Amino acid sequence: MIITITGLPGSGKSTAADALAKKFNLKRYYIGGLRREMAKEKGLTLKELNEIGETEDWTDKLVDDYQKKLGETEDSFIIEGRTSFFLIPNSLKIFLTVDLQVGAERIFKEIKNSTQDKRNEGQFASVEETLESLKNRISSDTKRYQKYYNIDILDQKHYDVVLSTTSLNPDEVVQILSEKIEEYRLNN
Repeated sequence: MIITITGLPGSGKSTAADALAKKFNLKRYYIGGLRREMAKEKGLTLKELNEIGETEDWTDKLVDDYQKKLGETEDSFIIEGRTSFFLIPNSLKIFLTVDLQVGAERIFKEIKNSTQDKRNEGQFASVEETLESLKNRISSDTKRYQKYYNIDILDQKHYDVVLSTTSLNPDEVVQILSEKIEEYRLNN
């Protein structure tokens, strides 16, 4: 079973993917982490890498080719990435949505409480600054994937499961998604 998971920043994708990987004993891949590392190796922030990606496709193609190969060579994993649903069509496709204000609050809290910049997004002075950054990232992601693949990653018709996490805690999200995954397993 292959599960692809994506969604809006701050929706809890990584938390859910990690918990689901453990619960269903699946290997977990995190494409955002690969892109963050790529940016770091080049001395860039994720925002700067995304901006380059708006005109140069290598910033996305490297990790997208990697995802596509995973989908062709492995048959049991969970992968978190913006284009995973598209590049690995034989998967249960999950999209997590969140009110962007709530997403910004979650990310700001995570960054503020962290001793290291795992996200490679820099420090934000406020939730409002975080929100602005999220809007810019969504815009950049949408622009790049429309340009390179002619897909709207935010169009919810692409996904088998769409879940708003705005008023849910992580345990509730994992519970709901676990039920959907079990349904999927029974029917496929």
